[in-house]
Formats: sequence, C-alpha cells, structure tokens
Amino acid sequence: MNKKFKPLIGILTAQKADGAIAGNSRLFRSLQQKLISLGGISFVFTIEGVREEGIEGYLYLPKKNSWVKKQFAYPDLVYNRIPFRTAEQQKKVQIFFKVLKEKNIPFFNPCFIDKYELYECFKDQPEINRFLPETVLIKNKQDLTRLVKKHHSVYLKPASSSRGKGIFRLTESPSLLVQVEGRKKKESYETFNLFWKEWKERLLRKPYLAQEAIDSAEYNGSRFDFRILAHASGNEYQITGVGIRQSQEQEITTHIPSGGRLLPYELLQSAEHEEFFQSIISPIGRILSEHFGFFGEFSIDAGISKTGKYYIYEVNSKPMSFDEPEIEAGKIDSLCHLFLELTKNNI
Repeated sequence: MNKKFKPLIGILTAQKADGAIAGNSRLFRSLQQKLISLGGISFVFTIEGVREEGIEGYLYLPKKNSWVKKQFAYPDLVYNRIPFRTAEQQKKVQIFFKVLKEKNIPFFNPCFIDKYELYECFKDQPEINRFLPETVLIKNKQDLTRLVKKHHSVYLKPASSSRGKGIFRLTESPSLLVQVEGRKKKESYETFNLFWKEWKERLLRKPYLAQEAIDSAEYNGSRFDFRILAHASGNEYQITGVGIRQSQEQEITTHIPSGGRLLPYELLQSAEHEEFFQSIISPIGRILSEHFGFFGEFSIDAGISKTGKYYIYEVNSKPMSFDEPEIEAGKIDSLCHLFLELTKNNI
C-alpha cells in the first residue's frame, strides 16, 4: 500500500451467496477516482475480510480499470454500503462496528431504517411532524379499520422494504366496496371483513404500516414526488440534489423500476419548494444521528398535495443511485469532501 495516500477509506459492502461482492460498483469506482484526485484512496471489503490485524479488501485501479485483492490496515473511516438488511444485522457486523468505536474510527451510515421506528422518532419533533401523513403499525384489524374510516384511502407498506416493493393502496368507497391496488393488479372485496380475512396473514406476518394516502399534486395528469439527496457538511446538512419522479402506468409508486419516470427538477422548481426542502434537511439529519448514529447522507421521498401542503413520505439511509448525472456527480463530491472532513485529525 503506497503510504502517500491519505485518508484511507474503507467501503463496507456484503458478499453474495455465490461469494461475489455485492453493491454499487459504479459508485465504488467513482469514489476511488475522486479520492485519488484529492490525495486519498479507498478499498472495498466485506465482513468476511476483517481480521484482528487488518482487512482483506479490493482496490480499484482506474488506469487499468481493474480490481486487485490486497491486505490493508484498518482505514481512517468506514463508509457503510451494505445493501442487505439481513447482512447488516449479522452479529459479526455489529461487533465490527463496536471495534470501530473502540479504535475511534468514524463510520457512517450505521443502519437501515425501519419505517415505523422512523415515524415514531419524527412525530414528536415540531419541525417535522406537521409534514407526516398519519401512520399506524398494523397490529390488528381495528388499527387498520380506524385509519381507513378516517381517510378512506391508505397505503399499506412493509416497515422494512425499499424501492416501492410490497406497497398497496387500500380504498373504501362510499358503498363500502374495498379495493386493493398493487403495482400490477387490482382486487375488490364486497366488505372490509372479507378483505381482512384474505389479507390478515400477510399484514401481520411481518411488520406492515398503514399510511394516510395523500391526494398528490399532478403534472400533466399524473402524480409526482420529490427525491431529495442530502449530505453532512460541518455541523449541518446540505442539499446535494433534487429529482422529480412521476407515476406513469400505475399510481401506486413513482419509483422508476416500477414504471415511474424522471422529470427535470427545473420544470417544477419554485421558491416554496426550496424553502420546504431547506427547512427539513438539517432537522432530519440531526434526528437520525441522535437516534441511530451518525448519518453522513440520506435521501427523502417527499410530495405536495393538490391543496399545496407538503409531506414527507420516507427517509432512506442508503440512497439509491440517481438517474440525473449532475446529482450523481454532486454525490461523489459531497461524499469525498465529507471523508476528508471526518478524517482530518487522522491525516
């Protein structure tokens, strides 16, 4: 390892069942290229490569566009990009995080976020709670019935899912007909009792939330959401980029893998939107770090109703790639400067 490179950044990911390295290799390559230009260097590793005396990992060589396996000392900082909840929850991963604390090695982001746990953290925060759709954890039929009677339409969401997986919209019409709409199909039930009889096992088998459905603002006849990317900078958080996602074939989710499409933010940009984004970024970052450990980055799914009220739908601790090249480039810059900021005392 060439000693002239500082800081040394370790990017923690996971190993697939077949032994291959999981994760966003394009992100890893881009971070390495940027870090080298700033005098630093990074390597990618999994928990299987961690030893008491050092870490076995993979070094990307931009000039050769290839990866080499090498032995590394413990890094100056660890960037957690484990892509699977089950992998992150392994005992040996949690022990590794404790070792990092003992060695005073900074790391982020500490964990995936359970949607209901996040809601519970946010609902007592005045800066944030006014933007939250009403949400309950479904423990029994009564929990769901009350919310449906109150709002007539709710979203059903797994507490630990991402990318719009497992989401349904449940609507009760004035005639008491119940309709469940997923990304690919719709089902109808003559009564709520019949719906519950068929869906009870699914909704109680693993934690599911019911969230008030918002009558979202539309552009050219289809709903849209904001995707806001934020990074820590000093003692605050700053917006790295804002994207817009619009529903297309279905109205359940605006996620692009589910058929949503990208709109340029400039198309709908406004001073009101900017004021809302700026008002929530630092409070969210502070609340996350107080409850879970330091978050150097996160993304927010937010929206606006037809009446002009803003809502926060979700906060994501491991932001997906943005399809906007300028936001991805901003992410690399923000992350690398954060790496330097957090390791300046170790260099």
